[in-house]
Amino acid sequence: MAGLDNKVILITGANRGQGKAIAEHLASSGANVVIGSRSYEQAEEVAGQIGLARALPVELDVTMESQWTNAVEETIRKYGKIDGLVNNAGILKRKPFTEITAEEYQQLIDVNQIGVFTGMQAVIPYMEKQKKGSIINNLSISAFAPISKSSAYAATKASVVAMSKAAAIELGPKGIRVNMVHPGGVETEMTTEGKGVPDFYDTIPLGRIGQPVEIAKAVAFLASDESSYCTGTEIIVDGGMTLGTTDQ
Repeated sequence: MAGLDNKVILITGANRGQGKAIAEHLASSGANVVIGSRSYEQAEEVAGQIGLARALPVELDVTMESQWTNAVEETIRKYGKIDGLVNNAGILKRKPFTEITAEEYQQLIDVNQIGVFTGMQAVIPYMEKQKKGSIINNLSISAFAPISKSSAYAATKASVVAMSKAAAIELGPKGIRVNMVHPGGVETEMTTEGKGVPDFYDTIPLGRIGQPVEIAKAVAFLASDESSYCTGTEIIVDGGMTLGTTDQ
C-alpha cells in the first residue's frame, strides 16, 4: 500500500489471530513491524515467518508499563523512529451481568483499557519529537452494539472510544492521529472458542464471518499516509452485522 513503505509500526498481541494478520499484511505492504507478545518465543516465531529483515520481536505484556518502555526503546534502537502503534491485544470474557466478578472486570480493564492507555503514553513522546505518528486502536462493535453476556467487555471497549476521541483532539496539533477500527465477528480462536463458526453469520448482510486480513486492511489504511486527514475516525468492519439480519 502506498504510504506504508519503511514505516515502523508496533503491533500488540501480534502472535496470533487478528494481530498476526495485521503484522503480516503491514509487512507485505512495505512496513517494518514490531511483533509484541507476552510470549517472546511466539513473537520470535512470527517475526521469523515474516522475515527478520522486516520484523522485530519484543516481549510485551500490555499490562506492564516497564515492558512498554522496553519495547518502545528497542524499536527506537533498531529503527530510530516509531511511526505507528496498533493497540490490538485484548481479552474477552462472556458471563451474565450478575455473575461476572469485580476481579474479572478488573482483568478486562487492565488489558483492554489501561493497556491501551499505557501504550499510547509510551509512544507519544517519540511521535511528538517526530511531529508525526499514527495510533490505531483495534476495538469492537461491542463498543456501541454489545451482545448479551458482554457488559464488562463492552464497557472497556466503549471507554477506549471516548479516550481515543479525546486524545485525537489533543494530539492532532502535534501531528499525531488517533483512529479506531471496530471489527464485527472475525474467524479467530478468541471469537469461535474452537466451536466453529456459528450459523448466525449466515444471516448478516454479507452472509459470512469476517477474516483477520479484512481487519488488517482497514488498519493498514489508517496506519498509512493515505489516511493523512483522518483522526478520531471509526471504521466499522462487520459485514453489515450492526445493520440487522437478512432473516425475513
